Amino acid sequence: MELKDTLLMPKTSFPMRGNLPNKEPGYLKKWEEMDLYRKVLEKNASCPTYVLHDGPPYANGNIHIGHALNKILKDFIVKYKNMTGYLSNYVPGWDTHGLPIEQVLVNNGVDRKSMPTYKFRNKCKDYALKQVSKQRADFKKLGVIGDWENPYLTLDPKYEAEQIRVFKAMVEKGYIYRGKKPIYWSPSSESALAEAEIEYKDHTSPSVFVAFDLKSDVDFLEKGTKFVIWTTTPWTLPANVGIAVNKDFVYQVVSVDGEKYLVAKELVNKLAEKFSWKDFELLDEVLGSKLEYLVCKHPFIDRDSMVFLADYVTLDAGTGLVHTAPGHGEDDYNVGHLKYKLPVISPVNDQGILTEEAGIFAGKFVFDANKDIIEYLDKIGALLQKEDITHSYPHDWRSKKPIIFRSTPQWFCSIDLFREELLQQVDATKFYSPWGKTRLYNMIRDRGDWVISRQRVWGVPIPVFYAENGEPILDGKLIEHVAKIFEKEGSNAWFNKEAKELLPEGYTHPDSPNGKFTKEMDIMDVWFDSGTSHQGCLALRDDLTYPADLYLEGSDQYRGWFNSSLINSVAVSGLAPYKELVSAGFVMDGNGRKMSKSLGNVISPNDVGKKQGAEIIRLWSASVDYTQDVRISEDILKQVSESYRKLRNTYRFLLGNIYNTEFKETDLLEYKELAEIDKYMLIKFEKVVAKMLDYYSKYQFSNVMNELINFFNVELSSFYLDYGKDILYIEAKDSYIRRSMITVLYTILDKTTRLIAPILSFTAEEIYENMTDRKKESVHLEDFPKVNLIDDSKLEEKWDKLMKVRDDLLKALEESRNEKVIGKSLEASVEIYSDDKEVLEIIKSVPALHQLFIVSKVKVKENDGKKYDYATIKVEKALGHKCERCWTIVDEVTSDNLCSRCHDVVEKLK
Repeated sequence: MELKDTLLMPKTSFPMRGNLPNKEPGYLKKWEEMDLYRKVLEKNASCPTYVLHDGPPYANGNIHIGHALNKILKDFIVKYKNMTGYLSNYVPGWDTHGLPIEQVLVNNGVDRKSMPTYKFRNKCKDYALKQVSKQRADFKKLGVIGDWENPYLTLDPKYEAEQIRVFKAMVEKGYIYRGKKPIYWSPSSESALAEAEIEYKDHTSPSVFVAFDLKSDVDFLEKGTKFVIWTTTPWTLPANVGIAVNKDFVYQVVSVDGEKYLVAKELVNKLAEKFSWKDFELLDEVLGSKLEYLVCKHPFIDRDSMVFLADYVTLDAGTGLVHTAPGHGEDDYNVGHLKYKLPVISPVNDQGILTEEAGIFAGKFVFDANKDIIEYLDKIGALLQKEDITHSYPHDWRSKKPIIFRSTPQWFCSIDLFREELLQQVDATKFYSPWGKTRLYNMIRDRGDWVISRQRVWGVPIPVFYAENGEPILDGKLIEHVAKIFEKEGSNAWFNKEAKELLPEGYTHPDSPNGKFTKEMDIMDVWFDSGTSHQGCLALRDDLTYPADLYLEGSDQYRGWFNSSLINSVAVSGLAPYKELVSAGFVMDGNGRKMSKSLGNVISPNDVGKKQGAEIIRLWSASVDYTQDVRISEDILKQVSESYRKLRNTYRFLLGNIYNTEFKETDLLEYKELAEIDKYMLIKFEKVVAKMLDYYSKYQFSNVMNELINFFNVELSSFYLDYGKDILYIEAKDSYIRRSMITVLYTILDKTTRLIAPILSFTAEEIYENMTDRKKESVHLEDFPKVNLIDDSKLEEKWDKLMKVRDDLLKALEESRNEKVIGKSLEASVEIYSDDKEVLEIIKSVPALHQLFIVSKVKVKENDGKKYDYATIKVEKALGHKCERCWTIVDEVTSDNLCSRCHDVVEKLK
């Protein structure tokens, strides 16, 4: 028998290389064939529920890295909950309506206007369902487990019916009304937009100062005094009906070249410089409150412009007098129209073209009209100054083009009527990012009424009928009748049936004596669609709960899905749809830039999966602080791959040493039976387990993995496994010291394999398959370990001190190696001493110190060596004979050139 055959070297079929792209499909197939998701739920059938409700991604195109992060984070939580005593269903969903799908079809040559609406909608549906299938396949490749065959879709007839019922509840509570007020309007999309569909970008606008002549006859101002206003939207001047001033400001009359101008007193010098007023005279002063209800002449339209008071007028810019067009501004509308009853004029059509009401500028696109209006103002002598300014301006997030404020008849949800209830529910929600609560609270506190109507066709129609006199009929019974039709036939019924066919048989209404009715053709905002998922999914399914325990989405959803879901849910039940909220940041490139094809910095999860494996994306997702904006790049993924390689090699070592004999769990020892060093390691490890469980409970996945990786790299690999090789390879397989160490290694392997399963789902499964004593069909059917902190403080304190001595020894060995005194540490003979009597006694009390320090000889001697932090150490080259089996240098060897320990082991094997 050769000596190498007497060594217990690691043996395992768990390879060093992960070969993830080739292995992962096999595990996906295994999980699908065994119906893992259902088996997990069956295992937890009697457990309390925990429901993470999936926010619906938009069904358009392959998934991007932000999608991947989002779904993987959810998968972490669902798997964690299912392994910690909860029944956690996961039902994915998709947002399937909306303008982008319409645009894709039109861009691909579909002529929307040449076919009946319901046929175009069918094409939209077919396209959306194809995108759902494509994205579902992408998500499954990431190892995300859920009810993929039964997702919720916003185009599903049952979902649409529940959406209509949410609308009905709002109608019955008086929250829904039709009004004409300025809203975000996208000329490029020809539709109203929600706040969540707006993004701000720099935009250059013409800034103009315009004179309005005073028309009123009063004793404190001369008739014809020019009230100077400032605006950055000259195209809205045809809609001007008022001038806002602040009641507390003092306004100054300035005489220049025979003309009298009125501006805020504090701005006179600044404006004089801007207008090049060289010789001017200050005349009368007047308090802003005295200007209320004065009337000026519009500079180029036969219309009055009334002066009114508004607190929003400031001295930050302009003149202290603000151009007001209630048809094109929120403040203008709220104060000018609602308080002062100024008319709402909006001479702009759906395409952003000025109408006949704009006079000589009719037919011009609004932004093009700026130039013509400015030239005309200059021509008639009403223009004092023009300059371009660059400022943050709202853009349509889809077309990327500037939007306008435009007053059109729309359907609204009144937030004011239940704002306090909404704020109370925000207060009742648990936020994992404290700033998230402030953000959502302030958004609800400050938001205006919700424009829920859209002038498109691919969506859920607003279920309102009009009587012959044009008045809308808001009747809950009618809306429920429509809901039942949609439940059976889908919302296409609205477009392929006449109004009378959609009404109950024999329905009459006093405002329609001839029995004629028309139907609303606007559809609902897609945020209303997705914002009713708590009813269309959670409340509708027996396997889910409403409210959900958790919503997790990107931070942009504070103004999107978090917001709309809250409004709809509180309107229906008085409750928020979620008990807890978690938000994630955006995924940026390695330099912190937004990803874009033009920059060439896009990282595709599908590409990473093919090249490195989805597991690397999962580990990356668990290595970043997802609550902030995160970065990804090829270099970052290489670092993640290196971390994965080290983890994998550690697991390979554990598997190879535990299962290289006929391992049985009965071989394991109880804690009280373990050697001191193994007790010490177990104490440290159980603290790591407790911390990992705590981090999981807070959804701090980067801390979970950092805790494990640090333990593996420092305590385990750099110390315990390094020290343990002599025991694992050399000692007899049934020796006490080896059994003691295997007990600890098995505990570490068993518990960490379960602990990493939610995160490294593929790798944990592969490790589990290589554990010959596994008890379940999959690691995902196991449970997490419990907290098992070991109270043995005296032993821990003792070994903590010994570890500090070991640190000193490692320094001494490294110095001796550099000085060529020794080569490998087994060539060393060490003398060690400490002035600290307690430390000295500890050193003396530990048997086989040479094994712990991985040297050949250790002697505890008087103070004769170099003083380090905790000990005095002297390193010399060990003298004696080298054992041919363990390579330790000993004083004597047996006839077969072995130390006594190795000789005894070998003899037993003969």
